[in-house]
Amino acid sequence: MSEAKEGQEPSSGAAFLGAEVRTWRLQAELSRRELGLRANYGQQYVAKVEAGERLASPEFADACDQVFGTPGTFARLRKRASQHGYPDWFVPYVQLERQAVSILDYSATLIMGMLQTSEYVRAVFRAVHPRASVTEIDAKVERRLRRREVMEKGNPPLLWCILNEACLRTAVGGPEVMAVQLAHLWKQAESPHITIQVLPFAVGAPPAAESFTLLTFDEGPDVAYADTAMAGQLVDSPEAVVNATATYDRLRAAALHPEESLAMIRRVMEEYA
Repeated sequence: MSEAKEGQEPSSGAAFLGAEVRTWRLQAELSRRELGLRANYGQQYVAKVEAGERLASPEFADACDQVFGTPGTFARLRKRASQHGYPDWFVPYVQLERQAVSILDYSATLIMGMLQTSEYVRAVFRAVHPRASVTEIDAKVERRLRRREVMEKGNPPLLWCILNEACLRTAVGGPEVMAVQLAHLWKQAESPHITIQVLPFAVGAPPAAESFTLLTFDEGPDVAYADTAMAGQLVDSPEAVVNATATYDRLRAAALHPEESLAMIRRVMEEYA
């Protein structure tokens, strides 16, 4: 197995795959330009793949298998890399989310990722990454939607989501996208494993100003997670988790009853429609 830099593990799935491409290319005594010509890709594309700046396309992975005589190897590496394409700081949260028995989320401005529709996700990522290519945005959307699998297993966790009314009123992607998104929330709330509440503007100052999530487990300490402008932060100190839990209890008490919440979601959905 090759490494991006001597003594360091590649920092992501894309970097790991890129390091393997570089190792096999050098072993085959090919330049980036020569590999690109054989794979029908440009030299700069090969350079970006090897640097881990871009996840190789399935077609490029297949071409590498043909050039290097490794049937299926790079195709399998590419598939595995795409499954682990989350930012490094988010990987620990995703792993814990899959093990949690309950996920308690407060969304201050945007609907939580696990409950987003594909077009809502796309609009969010396009706003955050305005210079990203369509392929890059598609990969981000795919990874976020994959998190729904947590709720599709045989014994899913309890998902309790409190949405600030701002989540309903912020027209992410436009009226049509929001109408579909709110209809999706309504449908998801039919599950016995999912509870949705709305914290209305009429409450005034909310008990929490920013989004955060609590994960609880059968064994091991519970954790809190919060997004920041640059990255996410996992907190497992008992005192911080106790404080976050108390804040979440206040949010639940201030929010509308689940049935009243669904009624508000439907009203706003009709406004968009």
